[in-house]
Amino acid sequence: MQAAGFLTKVFQTGPKRCLSMKTFSILILLGASCLLLSPSARAQCSLEERKQMAADAEMHREELDNLVRDTVRAVQLKNPSFFRRVYGEDFVGTAPNGTVMDKAALIASIQNSPAAYATFIVTNVRIRIFQDTAVVTSVWSARGTQDGRTFSRQSRVIQIYVYGQRGWQAVASQETLLPG
Repeated sequence: MQAAGFLTKVFQTGPKRCLSMKTFSILILLGASCLLLSPSARAQCSLEERKQMAADAEMHREELDNLVRDTVRAVQLKNPSFFRRVYGEDFVGTAPNGTVMDKAALIASIQNSPAAYATFIVTNVRIRIFQDTAVVTSVWSARGTQDGRTFSRQSRVIQIYVYGQRGWQAVASQETLLPG
């Protein structure tokens, strides 16, 4: 109701009309200047800032790609120090058989695995970064021997990384065996 009264005063006829129109014009100019100086208008990045952001994103992608490849290599070599360094203390992973493991159980599983890998590679790496979180999907292909038998298997793997003071840390993963 007060707004309607204000508009009525602004558009009055007679001698006060010029003063009211001036007031209305000033209000319009103030509103426009507020919009121009708002944080959203200033939030646009300069070309240099955009280039730096793109360079940082590419650096993070390369680092994550290396971590995925190093993870496969660490599994192949049964290297627990890699997992102690790169996997977060609150890590939770799901093995192909559905077993849920924390960091300690994962390291024990890798160290005590009866598998001997002849080859272990990662392909189809896809990295999506959402601020300080990354979702990495890939295909792991392994060949080797276990319990005197040769094996060849492929798995689809999803890994979640969080970026913090220690760099990228794996906080979750799930491995699913592919048919074949």
